[in-house]
Formats: sequence, structure tokens, C-alpha cells
Amino acid sequence: MRSAWAPAAVLALVALLLWWLFREADLAEVLGHLRNAGAPLLLVSAAAALAGFGARAARWRYFLAPVQPVSPFSSRFAAVAVGFMANNLLPSGRVGEPGRAYAYSRMEPVSFTAALATLVVERLLDGIVIFALFFVAIVSPGFPAESLPGELLAAMRVSAAVLGVALGGALLVVAFPAGALRTGAGLAARLPQGRIATGLAKVMEGVVKGLASMRGWRLMLPALAWTFGVWILQSVSFWAGFMAFDIRLPFAAALFTNAVVALAAALPSTPGYVGTLQAAVSLALVQVYGVPAEPVLACAVGWHAVNLPPITVLGLWHTRRLGISLKDFRGGGARADAASRASAGP
Repeated sequence: MRSAWAPAAVLALVALLLWWLFREADLAEVLGHLRNAGAPLLLVSAAAALAGFGARAARWRYFLAPVQPVSPFSSRFAAVAVGFMANNLLPSGRVGEPGRAYAYSRMEPVSFTAALATLVVERLLDGIVIFALFFVAIVSPGFPAESLPGELLAAMRVSAAVLGVALGGALLVVAFPAGALRTGAGLAARLPQGRIATGLAKVMEGVVKGLASMRGWRLMLPALAWTFGVWILQSVSFWAGFMAFDIRLPFAAALFTNAVVALAAALPSTPGYVGTLQAAVSLALVQVYGVPAEPVLACAVGWHAVNLPPITVLGLWHTRRLGISLKDFRGGGARADAASRASAGP
């Protein structure tokens, strides 16, 4: 019953979000902006976004190094594409990270838990760089600080608190890996013996191994540089999208919009962030920068329309090549296979 209602609930949520966004906009004007959009600039936007996925795959090499010193770029990129495809198509929440780890474990001699643990490190660096670029944007000349809405300030405070707790916990794990493993073993021992306790112990061990990559500057510095590259490319993609719809704002506005979209994407969302992305772009450009709603909504829709299909199609192609069904990302198939590979080790 639950599986039958889930797609309908998701569609209803998407429809509600889009209605709320477009309820006061002049739809004829939005369509006019879409028709008159600059196609070459939209292609630049799509190319920059796709290059960002390549940068993610290049960066992953440094996170995987402790468990796989030499990892093929082709396998890393394929897994990245599969993960983002899962986020774009499936209504079961944020399954991209475990889906990406699962796909990689199908191609390379790395366990699911070890691959998933490297993505914990990746998310930490993403958070650091997103907030760094966010503050670059808000201190840049011309930023309309007086228009910053209270909702965004509240979201900033909550996100900063969550990030601070996560970073603090990660630093403790990095500084005291043996103690972290003992703590994890102690928590697992308090649970009834069985799959849950065994799984928790394995996940803790994998997370500590993944965070071990942060102990060496030889790996940390290039990973941090690539992380800046990932998010700057994403910002370039947004900036090209702005110009395609004749929204003339400085590059700092693209940094700001990118950060707001990233924060929105961290929350529970619809498949492909449909509605969520448009709301985040509208918040950044309409509420903060004072751009009229119609070109902003057209830009958000147009940007999404040219950037979502390429990585989704690539992910579907690699999913088929690997013999993975989309059902594997929804439930037991992926977990069972991943668990068996995790128990076997790399």
C-alpha cells in the first residue's frame, strides 16, 4: 500500500510547490522568457554542470586512496552518474550517496561501507566550501544585505549549527580513531545481537577508514582544491543560466544562488529537486537581489531542463551496463548485495 501511494504523494507535493511558486507570476511572461532564452549560453551552462560531475569523480580519487590507492576515473565517473540519476528519478528520498557507493562496489574491489564512508568526508568538505563561497558572496560589493529575509537567516543559523556539530564529530574521529571505534563498538554492544549490531560496527569501521583520508595533507589539500572546483563550476553554470535569461548580476550572485540551492538540496526533497530548486533560486534572486519573478522562474525552469537530463541519461546508461535495476536502490536488493560485499571486505 505504501509503495502504491508514494508516487502519488510525490506528484502532489511537486504540484503544490510549483503552484505556490507560480501563483502570482505572469505565466505568459514566463513562457516569453523561456522562448527568448539564449540557447548558446544554456549549452555553456550544461557543459559547466557536466564538467562539475567530472570534477566530483576526479576528487573522489583522494577520498578512496586509503582503501584503493589507484582507482579508475571511468569507474568513479560512472558511479557519480548513477548516484545523481537515482536522486533525480526515485521518490524514496536521498538515495544517491548509497546508490553511488553501491555502483562503485559493483565495479571495483571496494566494499559498500568503505565507499559510502568516503562520501562522509566528501560531504564535510562540500559543507566547508559551500559556506566559504556563501560568505564570499555576502561580503562582496553590491550584495543587498538589507534585503536578506529572516527565513534565510534562520536557515543559515540552523545549517551552521548542524555543520559545526558534524565537523566537530568528524574532527574527533580523525584525531582519535581508536577511541571512535571503541565508542562505536560500545554502542553496538548495547543493541540486541544480530544484523543491526553487526552492521553498525561495520559502518563505524568503514567511516573511520574513510575519515582517515583527512589525516594526510597530501590527500587533503588536492581534495579541497577539487571541492572548490566542483562548486565554482556549478556557480559558473548558474551564471551562464542567468545571462541566458538576461539576468545581469555579478558572479557573486551565482555563488550566493548556488549556496542557497545546495542548502535546499540538503533537506528532504522531491525527485530531481523539482520545485525545490525553483523555490531556492526564487528565494536567492527575487527575495534577496530583487529581480522580477518572471525571468527568475523562467531561468530556474530552463536551467533545470538543460542540466538534469545529461547526467540522468548517463546514469541510466551505466546502470544498465552494470546490470543494476532501479529497484535495487529502493530496498532490499542493493542492501543485501552491499552487505554481502561488505562482510567479504575489499
